[in-house]
Amino acid sequence: MSAAILAELETYRATARSWLAAHAGAYGAAARTGLNEAQDLELGRRWMALKHDHGYSGISWPRDMGGSGLSPLHQAIFAQEELPFDFPIDYFTISLGQPAPIMMHYAPEVARRRFVKPALRGEQIWCQLFSEPGAGSDLAGLRTRATRDGDDWIIDGQKLWTSWAQYSDYAVLVARHDPSLPKHKGLTFFWLDMRTPGVTVRPIQLADGSRHVNEVFLDQVRIPDTQRLGQIGDGFAVAMHTLIIERYAAGADETGYGPGLGLLLHLARSARLGPGAALDDGRVRSAVAEAYRLQQALATARSKAFLEVANQREPGSEGAIHKLVSVRARQRMSELAVDLMGPGAPHRRDARAKHDWVASWLSAPTGRIAGGTDEILLNTIAEKVLGLPQDHRPDKGIPFSEIPSRG
Repeated sequence: MSAAILAELETYRATARSWLAAHAGAYGAAARTGLNEAQDLELGRRWMALKHDHGYSGISWPRDMGGSGLSPLHQAIFAQEELPFDFPIDYFTISLGQPAPIMMHYAPEVARRRFVKPALRGEQIWCQLFSEPGAGSDLAGLRTRATRDGDDWIIDGQKLWTSWAQYSDYAVLVARHDPSLPKHKGLTFFWLDMRTPGVTVRPIQLADGSRHVNEVFLDQVRIPDTQRLGQIGDGFAVAMHTLIIERYAAGADETGYGPGLGLLLHLARSARLGPGAALDDGRVRSAVAEAYRLQQALATARSKAFLEVANQREPGSEGAIHKLVSVRARQRMSELAVDLMGPGAPHRRDARAKHDWVASWLSAPTGRIAGGTDEILLNTIAEKVLGLPQDHRPDKGIPFSEIPSRG
């Protein structure tokens, strides 16, 4: 990457940081304190519209789709700078991370014009109906059926762990159209209106009290073939299309989306352990040093991925390494912080994991499942980075209908 490009990116970073800081009081962590979820969502919609009007939403998307036409590096830089302010963006990350890019790639022009820009402005929210009770990390094992009926498809099944489905206007969906084919081959990709008859959404309360994930039931849901994305049988390939690049385009966080190292240092200086401050204890200092070491290594891996994008190459498996290590480290840091606070550690229902150790501790195990379990990520690293042979897959190449059901 040339010195001129690096200088331009740093100028962009400084400008974005200044703009974000100027709006943090009205839209950031302090403004969100005390809001209920409906109020927080409304604040988020206003924030998304403001970002779009100033060219900070869809930064790397084409201009004719409502974006700014800049590089994925610009988008990643802005995401890095935005994250510490705790703006209300969680409701929209799925929309802009996967469904909207998939619509840009595969939907006809009229659908792209109808949906992509409103998603950028926060006017519409999309979810993705992927995981199921028996098909989480193994997406190709899903059993939701898509049955052709003339020019329509009838969808029957259940989806699970669907983020923000209760607020979503639309969804992308993967379903099995032909169980006689091997499991990766018999899938087709669609989009649907979440108000379609037969769609039922039920929020699930997690250990930290949040209800952002849902189970979605699909009972004789009729959608036209015009809402199919890609060819019949290409569902798995469509689903995988944007996952690696979009993970970095959204901005990877070395803390695993938990509190920063500075908060741990502050706690370790103020908490008592034995006769002195916790930070005087060698075990605590060692844990802090290890967290710092890991975060610096992850930052290097992220920089490598950004350079690949800048050079028009697709990143490798850095995303799997980043996600695996960062969320594991976040869980260990959160456990240490809760231990240092002791049994009186406060748990506030409105606390968010980015700024509160108890909230981070409660939600960290969920982070180790969402977006790929540890086991799946370890397999990816073993095969793609270390070059080890694939695990034995007894269901590979046989008709899906012959695979024994785990349900």
